[in-house]
Amino acid sequence: MPITTAVEAPWPRSEPSTLTPGVEQTQLREAIRGLLTKWSGIEQVRAAAETAVGYSPDLWRRLVEDMSITALAVPEDRGGLGYGMVEFGIILEECGRNLVCEPVYTSAVVGMSALLAATADDISDLLGNVLEGTMIATATSLTPATDDVQASEAGDAWTLTGMATHVLGGVGADVVILSANTASGRRLFVTTAGDHLVPSEREVIDPTRRQADLTLRQAPALALTTAADHDQVCTQLLDLATLALACENTGIVDALLEMTVQYVQTRHQFGRPIGSFQAIKHRLADVLVELERARSACRYAAAVYDEDPATARLAIAVAGSVCTDAALYAAAETVQLHGGVGFTWEHPAHSYFRRAMGNEALQGDSRVHRARIASLIGI
Repeated sequence: MPITTAVEAPWPRSEPSTLTPGVEQTQLREAIRGLLTKWSGIEQVRAAAETAVGYSPDLWRRLVEDMSITALAVPEDRGGLGYGMVEFGIILEECGRNLVCEPVYTSAVVGMSALLAATADDISDLLGNVLEGTMIATATSLTPATDDVQASEAGDAWTLTGMATHVLGGVGADVVILSANTASGRRLFVTTAGDHLVPSEREVIDPTRRQADLTLRQAPALALTTAADHDQVCTQLLDLATLALACENTGIVDALLEMTVQYVQTRHQFGRPIGSFQAIKHRLADVLVELERARSACRYAAAVYDEDPATARLAIAVAGSVCTDAALYAAAETVQLHGGVGFTWEHPAHSYFRRAMGNEALQGDSRVHRARIASLIGI
């Protein structure tokens, strides 16, 4: 599918640009779904997650070359295709449907956005490599809760010492973005893999999205922000990460509903499919309602974000809350409605449940997002 130009907004900037999928968005969804259906089935995902880097380099190459995954939402003047989160949200929904463990969220979304937001002038090589997909980027939570790091300056050079914990894809990452204390306040920095960066893998609930603790020993680094713009950049990156996971959670709900509907049509009790029982129909209807709420919330937030990220915080917080609850609810219902087989390690439902719980831990549960909503509207 050729992607050549950005979508023009048909409304004034006060209105979201795209609230319903157009032909181009439909074609994008069909293309990414076809690729992931062929190369990212549940057994392929589980096998890739057990490799040294925790993902399939072959599938990552296909995503970069066939779908322009790293360039899709990058501005044209920075070497990308100029699309936004409306289009990238489609990619993330489909990644959620297939439990993709490749670094789409870490490198193509959060890592790329952190590099694009940098006020430093000497990261063009790193940005180019991440854009081409030849280097994998990741970012910490960018908060003192995980980043106990001190930055020291000698001339124009920076070095980092300390530890960053709970880093997604920390073992296989080539580029790491983190926050650190300086004499003038906290700033964002980027460092690259090497002997100065020692990873220690963590045991996590979701084996398809691995984490590591990183020990930094005089690691050479580049400053991405000043102390003055650190908070603003971190807030924008947090919003983007929340929106990305909301889209992924929506895809998870979609996959779980489809999986369960297929199962209740084939599982028989008392001589008839269990899906014909009213109680089962009602529970599936509730999951469908959750799916539609999640779709509406994340797609609206993506459209608002593309118009002006600064005005999208409330919509993103709503999406974070709604989509997190929807994914956990759908996962629990899927396990229950599959009966005994749904509780087994072999069944895909358990992997989706783990991803939903892992996503909740990354950006906070729905209570965290609702507290943010209350703060934003002055309650």
